[in-house]
Amino acid sequence: MTTAISPTPELAADADARFAGITDPVEQALAVLTWAGEQFGDRFAVTSSMADGLLAHLAGRAIPGVNVIFLDTGYHFAETIGTRDWISSVLPITLLNVTPPRTVAEQDRDFGPRLHERDPDLCCSLRKVTPLAEALAGFDAWGSGVRRDESATREHTKLVDWDAKRGMVKVNPIAAWTQDLVDGYIAEHQIPVNPLLEVGYGSIGCAPCTRPVAPGEDPRAGRWAGKNKVECGLHT
Repeated sequence: MTTAISPTPELAADADARFAGITDPVEQALAVLTWAGEQFGDRFAVTSSMADGLLAHLAGRAIPGVNVIFLDTGYHFAETIGTRDWISSVLPITLLNVTPPRTVAEQDRDFGPRLHERDPDLCCSLRKVTPLAEALAGFDAWGSGVRRDESATREHTKLVDWDAKRGMVKVNPIAAWTQDLVDGYIAEHQIPVNPLLEVGYGSIGCAPCTRPVAPGEDPRAGRWAGKNKVECGLHT
């Protein structure tokens, strides 16, 4: 890795324009990740919800030993924790397991039980948004597995963007991928996948706020079902 440089909006815009011209999705994703590793060195990390190991696999190919941040909210399915352990044991990554400052029991004590039902935005802020902000404070750039085909709120996702809220470059290497491309890459490389995806879950978050989706539903329809909420706040 080269010496890290300072992140700027101009740097992000130039890179996004350059990589948008690559037509092969795997080549494009690897090029974005390789660039991030070369530009930012150890001050770059990717995040993973552990729905699968796709982004971690790509990042490990481009940047062996890359930091992979997992937000261990205390509310995850057992299958998600198992997938995290599986992925970190078989891929060339450095797992950074990030926990909120309060345990679930301490949050219940301070805010009352089942905050996720009464005020899901606050719960997400306490258990995901704030812990990620603190974890990313030591980095200049971060990467996510957000894709444009996941929901209407994500359809304009850039490959390389400026995260103004955090003052960082944000890369979305698989922004242009479709579900078919994801499935094909996972099958070809035998990548670990969260077992919940095989029983109807389209997008996997915290257990109390996630349900399986019906055929034809948006993959994220099972997140915060019945509430006027579609994002946890990490990517908005």
